[in-house]
Amino acid sequence: MKITRRVWGMAAGAMLVLNLGLPAQAADETPDLLVKRVSADVLETIKKDPSLRNGDSSKINALVNEKVMPYVDFRRMTSAAVGPAWRQATPDQRQKLQDEFKALLIRTYSGALSQVGDQTITVKPLRMAAGDTDVLVRTQVNGRGEPVQLDFRLEKHPEGWKLYNFNVLGVWLVETYRNQFSQEINAHGIDGLIKTLASRSSMPANVTK
Repeated sequence: MKITRRVWGMAAGAMLVLNLGLPAQAADETPDLLVKRVSADVLETIKKDPSLRNGDSSKINALVNEKVMPYVDFRRMTSAAVGPAWRQATPDQRQKLQDEFKALLIRTYSGALSQVGDQTITVKPLRMAAGDTDVLVRTQVNGRGEPVQLDFRLEKHPEGWKLYNFNVLGVWLVETYRNQFSQEINAHGIDGLIKTLASRSSMPANVTK
């Protein structure tokens, strides 16, 4: 199965966001050190676990729910992807949107995990002023072929930094989905988007597009 550079990069970003087994984060840990630690843990975990490389969504989901979500502002990620319609969504609809969006990300990118081999991630020097609470951490995925640029946006919370968006080769994940979601919401409303997400996340993973 051929995996494009962009899809592999998106998969790497999604797995950083979605399926890490992380130790407790120190509240004063800088965002670049967080990303460096997380990326090393991700690649090592995937390399050692055949079920993750085979895209076992149930195991990935278990890891997400147990160990990962405290390190990701997934509510912000989902609300940004949904756009203005998020404000009109009920609490139940918001929870369903988060659940189905997470399931879609796992389904979409889990197939690329079979391609993980000798890749490494280099974290570039951080440009950050004292008092900054929203930063961009730039990284580069190195492996076979040309390097893939993979950047992360993080926001400072009382308990530490949290990921809420990432960019692969100039394409931001949240903005990509916002364009898709807005069309669905305009045509079928919030419930229509939830139904579509549920349908898409139940389809076989396709990482060739």
